[in-house]
Amino acid sequence: MVGDYPARFKPLNARFWLVALAALIAAGVTLRLGFWQLSRAEQKQALQISIDRQSALPPVQEAALAEAAPDATADLLYRRVQLQGRWLAGHTVFLDNRQSSGKPGFYVLTPLQLKPSGRTVVIQRGWVQRNFSDRSALPPVDTPDGDVSVQGRIAPAPGKLYEFDGAQEGKIRQNLDLPRFAAELGVPLAAFTVMQSGPLGDGLVRDWPAIDSGVDKHLGYAFQWFALCALIACLYLWFQVVRRIFLPR
Repeated sequence: MVGDYPARFKPLNARFWLVALAALIAAGVTLRLGFWQLSRAEQKQALQISIDRQSALPPVQEAALAEAAPDATADLLYRRVQLQGRWLAGHTVFLDNRQSSGKPGFYVLTPLQLKPSGRTVVIQRGWVQRNFSDRSALPPVDTPDGDVSVQGRIAPAPGKLYEFDGAQEGKIRQNLDLPRFAAELGVPLAAFTVMQSGPLGDGLVRDWPAIDSGVDKHLGYAFQWFALCALIACLYLWFQVVRRIFLPR
């Protein structure tokens, strides 16, 4: 037994401790990242619960919407609403590179001037396919004159895509910045938008994607980090412990 000691238990050199330190750091980092993704998933789960709760509340009355302070936007998000007003059709904007069912097209946004308050809200009216033979051609969108009734739910501004400087002008745009658009119109805009729902007939598709806070994405990331941590630990134990003690050369 004593004579076998050098063969079965090799002396621990600097390389062994260097590998051990690297494995410990890598396992600790991946483990920490896994728990961080779990905490992000918990935050997103709380957000999803809040979104579902807001969506289930009774519709916001137009009077309450008109009187809402700018810092009260978070309390209104995802609530249902029905608005009365008239379209500012000349200021309709087409957001480019937006897809529906895998097809490229535009999100159509038009300001709606509310009655009787006079407040202006940008309405995300729906999606329309673009003209592939002429990329600068605007698709037809029926925008009635006079007073209209618009149903929908309160939402943040549309998500932004990458764009070059100076691209926020004209009818076709990549993104819409609400403060800059308000300055362009010369009227104050609400700090939120409304995603229109209800009857079709204006040539637009309103198949809005379901609101997803991304819980599953973070759970998937957490699983990947924990799996990587386990892999590092297993490889270290196999090459540095099992092979050293039980499978000596």
